[in-house]
Amino acid sequence: MFGKKKQPPIKSLIAQGTRIEGNVLFHDGLRVDGQVVGDIRASDEQPSILVISEVAVVTGQILADHVIINGHVKGPVQAFELLELQPKARIEGDVSYKALEMHQGATITGQLKPMAVDIDDKPTLKLAANNG
Repeated sequence: MFGKKKQPPIKSLIAQGTRIEGNVLFHDGLRVDGQVVGDIRASDEQPSILVISEVAVVTGQILADHVIINGHVKGPVQAFELLELQPKARIEGDVSYKALEMHQGATITGQLKPMAVDIDDKPTLKLAANNG
């Protein structure tokens, strides 16, 4: 999805020093640098991207198409397309994803649950070696 299409813009920010208690529903893109106590859910109407920075803390469920985490999440995470876990990511909860990119240092305390992938959606395997 994101390899073929332009990523949605990040239009909203929960800044460092801000604490939100309650559920958050967003469109397009959201960056969290503060603290959220509640669920964060992307609108189903269009592609979405959610960035949880290294200074952010989220206590609740996360649901979005493309999720990038470098902070602390206490709750389940569902990435309907791609989940990127940066080196300082700490997740306490089960993780569901279609595709996963995990950097050294990221930790998950919970189960990894890959979502079903259509065979047509799988990229072809390309080897780095040059045989010519």
